[in-house]
Amino acid sequence: MFSDQERDAIYKVIRKRRDVRSFLTKCIPEEVIERIIEAGHHAPSVGFMQPWNFIIVRSQKIKEQLAWAADKERRALAIHYEGERQDHFLSLKVEGLKEAPITICVTCDPTRGGTHVLGRNSIPETDMMSVACSIQNMWLASCAEGIALGWVSFYKKNDIREIMKIPPHIDPVALLSLGYTDEYPEAPILETSKWAKREEISKLIYVNHWGLKK
Repeated sequence: MFSDQERDAIYKVIRKRRDVRSFLTKCIPEEVIERIIEAGHHAPSVGFMQPWNFIIVRSQKIKEQLAWAADKERRALAIHYEGERQDHFLSLKVEGLKEAPITICVTCDPTRGGTHVLGRNSIPETDMMSVACSIQNMWLASCAEGIALGWVSFYKKNDIREIMKIPPHIDPVALLSLGYTDEYPEAPILETSKWAKREEISKLIYVNHWGLKK
């Protein structure tokens, strides 16, 4: 289906993708934004429910309100850490929400497809899983386009609903800030800052049942 070069390019993008927090003010061409959102729309979804919507935020006022909501939650979450780890957590940037040319809010509509969606009756969370697939597609597409993307995931959903006039039954799953950057990290920020490290894959694989290695 794919040439060796095409296959290698896919794996390169998967490994190269990073969560970015610093952006330049340079505008993103409209056709690039369209391709990234189209990639999100072509994600797999359970029962083909396609529960996502994409709200493109260009208003600086709204970006600042979103940054306020994220910073409020960041400060609230900081109480769960102490000492250097708390200082480290508080140093995580949310300014990217204001710096980036656009932010895309990706939402999940749990009513999409009606009350009986193939595959969702057994596992209701599959609607959110489907949205996560959409976000991953957008992240990989952004990387392939040379666009940095940062996923801000700490905020109160009701704050985001109020700011963006989202109906109460719709979940704002992610705030994705997109833009060009001159600070694209070679490794995940939380890894290079020693917050956490990547697990050895050999420890995560079992055969036939939990805990069995052979």
